[in-house]
Amino acid sequence: MLSRDIILNEIDSMKDYIFKTRRYLHENPELSGEEFETSKFLKEEIKKLGLEIIEVEKTGFYATLDTKKPGKTIGIRADIDALPIKENERNLANKKLAISKNDGVMHACGHDGHMTILLTCAKFFVKHKSELKGKIIFIFEEGEEQGTGINAMIDALKNIDIDGIYGTHLTSFMNVGEISVDPGPVMAGAGRVWFDVIGKGGHGSRPDLSINPIFAASNILNGLTSAWSNQIDVTKTVTLGIGSINGGSNLAPNVIPDSVEVTGTFRFFDMEEGIKALEIIKKVAELTARAHKCKVVFSEKNSITVGPVVNDEKLSLIAKEAINNLYSKALVENKTWFASESFSKYGQIAPSLFAFVGTKNDKLGSGAEHHNEYFDIDEESMIYGCCATIGFVNKFLIEN
Repeated sequence: MLSRDIILNEIDSMKDYIFKTRRYLHENPELSGEEFETSKFLKEEIKKLGLEIIEVEKTGFYATLDTKKPGKTIGIRADIDALPIKENERNLANKKLAISKNDGVMHACGHDGHMTILLTCAKFFVKHKSELKGKIIFIFEEGEEQGTGINAMIDALKNIDIDGIYGTHLTSFMNVGEISVDPGPVMAGAGRVWFDVIGKGGHGSRPDLSINPIFAASNILNGLTSAWSNQIDVTKTVTLGIGSINGGSNLAPNVIPDSVEVTGTFRFFDMEEGIKALEIIKKVAELTARAHKCKVVFSEKNSITVGPVVNDEKLSLIAKEAINNLYSKALVENKTWFASESFSKYGQIAPSLFAFVGTKNDKLGSGAEHHNEYFDIDEESMIYGCCATIGFVNKFLIEN
């Protein structure tokens, strides 16, 4: 059994490696499905540990530490992609310690920290292999932001007998030193709104000779607003965010277009209510369009893209006990996030647990929203992330 002192002291001694690794990854971000240099760096680090690498799709991969002793198998996952955002050299209070060198690409969601945490844990567990039993699978997932790698990773792992999968997400809405591993839904499922309203173009001077899809589209959106408030279960929040409505041209304001495109997203924590929301969108769009003599053509993108992240109750209990053994005041509860995550799909192949680790520090300036040019992390948060992960895995493999 790995003691509290061993975990805390050894991770503290690895701070230089942790900070250096995270800064390198932050300075060299790559977009979803294009993380070739990132993947190369990660594989080189894993190879130094003597672990065999199994490549998945383009840039994702996993590696397994087999203790050669009977026991359970636990997967630990990190995402590796960045976002198409031009980084500001400052956070909310200060100049950042690391700035992207790839113009227009930025680690604005903490994935640089997630990769660093997983590499650090891999180094720790390889060193302490003789004190463990079972297997640990280190999962590096391509393209979380765009969902380019999750399906291939699930296919690669589904025939392995995995007993649990654990992941970490650094969060700017929680303070450094805070960790949340509540059971149940903790991140929202997501769906996309994506359809065209088809009418008949014409001259603005004779709207009666055309069929104006702009009026139809605007009435669809108004109809969705009332349908949402009257048909969605008030105890099961579903948000609707229309992001764009495109049709016609301001260069020709006297031309009525043939069609209008509407796009957006919706988020939910209850899968059945999410499916219901998608049906409401389809029904309101079709019937309202018909009332305006238009028709609606739905894109294949008009669908639920990912379910909610739902933490397994037993894994949550193990994690809470492990974290309390390490940090007496770190656990916080009732933390949910309306963002969505491909991590939800790991629940298809094994019980899963997604830990939120706070990175907000007002003095440092690391409290900006995710996916924001000012986003930054307090690097101390990775220490908590590493220790929480190690504590959980230690307890899962040895005590359970």
